[in-house]
Amino acid sequence: MSKRKKKSSKNSSNILTYIVWSLTAIALIIGALIAGYYIGYDESKQDQIMRKSLKLKKVTTATESTKNNSVNQRLKDILKKDKKDTDNRLEKLVNEKIYIGASHEYESSFLPQAPKRALKKVSYKPRLAIIIDDVSVKSQVDAIKALNMPLTMSFLPPSKFRPNSPALASKEKFYMVHLPMEAQSFTKEEPFTLRVKDSQSKISDRIANIKKLFPRVHYINNHTGSKFTSNEIAVNRLVYALDKLNINFIDSRTTAKTKVPKVMKNYGYKYIARDVFLDNEMDKTYIKKQIKVAINTAKKHGTAIAIGHPHANTILALRESKKLFKDVELVLINGLY
Repeated sequence: MSKRKKKSSKNSSNILTYIVWSLTAIALIIGALIAGYYIGYDESKQDQIMRKSLKLKKVTTATESTKNNSVNQRLKDILKKDKKDTDNRLEKLVNEKIYIGASHEYESSFLPQAPKRALKKVSYKPRLAIIIDDVSVKSQVDAIKALNMPLTMSFLPPSKFRPNSPALASKEKFYMVHLPMEAQSFTKEEPFTLRVKDSQSKISDRIANIKKLFPRVHYINNHTGSKFTSNEIAVNRLVYALDKLNINFIDSRTTAKTKVPKVMKNYGYKYIARDVFLDNEMDKTYIKKQIKVAINTAKKHGTAIAIGHPHANTILALRESKKLFKDVELVLINGLY
């Protein structure tokens, strides 16, 4: 009887053990299934996120590409419009036929050379100022401004045929005055040209009148003036009058015999002068060559001043040479001195 009970107890224990192991196995299987579900879900979720990210990236790239293309197209349209605008202004400038050329500015025998200057290495980008002389009518101003370059306009005083030069200058943030002075020989002399025989009083009155007409003028350069600037007494009277009104004088160097350096030294002022004439010959190829000379001069000395005039070939040459100016900083004259 006791053996039978013992055997029955052992069988029950085996059954319980089997049940426990079975339940454990089932629990492990269920746990694995649940874990697999969540792992698969997480991977699926990450996959969805990745797909959405890639899709968003493609959309963003496409948007940026469209935006860049749009910007590039707008730039092309602006450049095309600027070119057309410049061409229209140039055509108007040519049709008016008001410009007689630049060679009248200096003595006819030869082109006076620039003042000698020492070579100078600078840490900054070489600076080049381009002065456009003889500006007097709206078509010239429009053609110059259409270039979108920092060019210094030097306005002629008003006369019977161009009474609006002061009004045109008043609309500009910065300008110069191109003051007529007596030449050795020039038949088309401007009204109120300063002469060698003019008294101090007469010259001072003329400069005071210029200041009234052009209230913001701080720089004046000479129109013609080969005779006037080669006379020390006349130059001294001029600089005296300019000094009283805090106006700087820039020598256009229309003669190699200029006395301006000597007078400026006597006053303790720096001598400022033209380095390069761009268009003493009105051929476009020549003007483009002179633009290169001006750029190289700035590179050699750190700064340079070039003078041009408002005729069509000069405007065209400047527009076609824009890429060359990357090697220098184009500035207004007050950016130099």
